[in-house]
Amino acid sequence: MSLAAETTEDAMLIRDDRDGVAWLTLNRPDAYNALSLDLITALQETFDAIAEDRSVKVVVLRGAGKGFCAGHDLRQMRANKSEPYYKTVFAACSKMMVTITKLPQPVIGCVHGIATAAGLQLLATCDLAIADESARFGTPGVNIGLFCSTPMVAVSRKVQRKKMMEMLLTGEMLDTEGALEQGLINRAVPADELEAAVAELAAKIVSKSPAVVKIGKQAFYRQLEMPLEDAYAYTSAVMTENMFFEDAAEGMNAFIDKRPPVWKGR
Repeated sequence: MSLAAETTEDAMLIRDDRDGVAWLTLNRPDAYNALSLDLITALQETFDAIAEDRSVKVVVLRGAGKGFCAGHDLRQMRANKSEPYYKTVFAACSKMMVTITKLPQPVIGCVHGIATAAGLQLLATCDLAIADESARFGTPGVNIGLFCSTPMVAVSRKVQRKKMMEMLLTGEMLDTEGALEQGLINRAVPADELEAAVAELAAKIVSKSPAVVKIGKQAFYRQLEMPLEDAYAYTSAVMTENMFFEDAAEGMNAFIDKRPPVWKGR
């Protein structure tokens, strides 16, 4: 196990790299890991570094303490009442969310406790997610007079429209059954099995070609926003490019030879 040099138990973001997986822990447990501007900045800098780190094949995002993430730091927002400050926070948070989507490595959300408001936005932005069976999910901003406008960008791309509007307008929470039905998480497991389940999923992805995973993740998100014919034209070009990858040749040869592939691409 190796820790990034700048991370300690007192840091607001802890990075722990093992076996090709970067485990990132939001470490503000007394504030339910609320996204302060400093934490958003730390996440942005870490994701930027990971994007260039060939040793990292998968990223896991989790929270310390009683929950995953409760959203923006409202105490910090109240203490800095100015339009420039609010614009800075929301712009930085939006940039960080987009960075996750553009990251070459898949990101897995490891969720316990609550994921609410911008915390649910963070979870919804992850490529995959596993939660413990008692986790809860919501966009409760309307309850305190603050509509979850930026969180709904990511969440509404996962949740059915009418259910999304219900969550936004009532502030009511989803349990893991509802989160599964709406596609917010891949599965729910008992709390004592959560880390093992996430590690198992991460290991499966680590065993694949990093070059293929990278091009596939990029193509997945790009084609979603395209009209049908454009999406097929784009993905046909991606498939053609992929066919010339060294790892594609290795994978097909290994399949025919009935042996495990040895990936070389980055």
